[in-house]
Amino acid sequence: MDFDLEFWLVAATAVTGIIWLLYVVLAGKRSGDTEPVLVEYARSFFPVLLIVLLLRSFVAEPFRIPSGSMLPTLEIGDFILVNKFAYGLRLPVLHTKILNLGEPQRGDVMVFRYPENPKVDYIKRVIGIPGDVLEWSNKSLRVNGVELQHTDAGGYMALDQHNDKRDTARQVEDLLGVAHDILIIPNTPGRTGSIVVPAGHYFMMGDNRDMSNDSRFWGLVPEANIVGKATYVWMHLNMGGWLQIFTDWQGDKLIL
Repeated sequence: MDFDLEFWLVAATAVTGIIWLLYVVLAGKRSGDTEPVLVEYARSFFPVLLIVLLLRSFVAEPFRIPSGSMLPTLEIGDFILVNKFAYGLRLPVLHTKILNLGEPQRGDVMVFRYPENPKVDYIKRVIGIPGDVLEWSNKSLRVNGVELQHTDAGGYMALDQHNDKRDTARQVEDLLGVAHDILIIPNTPGRTGSIVVPAGHYFMMGDNRDMSNDSRFWGLVPEANIVGKATYVWMHLNMGGWLQIFTDWQGDKLIL
């Protein structure tokens, strides 16, 4: 169990609720009685904490993009909202699914806990769903025997987390009917591999194909690691190279 913000939010909600409940039940509080300071604080904070906990756990959670792995779809400094119920409701902290409301689909932009370090949240695009056969070689990608088509969309000056610029080529990829933009670095080698996606797992790739640490390197994302579906960007603020303080070489973290 990770003792992160979610854990402390659950703990604070539980403690304030219990203090307030015990006072009402055991002290026999009557109208006009003066509450102890501790109880007064618990009564004031409990409903606020409960509302925040419910919204954050079951409705939406904010994240900030600190790297360029999802360019050009998501830029460094984008603040996004993640739909927490699109793929089912999960208990906070335990992350156990209690209600199934849907499954990830090809083309979805999804937030998940990094399989090699669940304390870190990653964001990538769903490329392969259970049962898919994937093959990738350099710049080409095949899904279930179909090579994905790419249409040139011109150049793109990508800005990384150090505020350094890099010339890339922008293309529109047809992911079996789902069109989305990707970036590649021309005349550079890519990885080669193939995989059959087993049940309960997903193959993820960044849209910035040559600058993304994704399933081509560390494998599949289990269903239990899903956080939610990225929905929309609600604000953009790029504060420059200092953001590297919060990121490692992988460049794929999201931070609250």
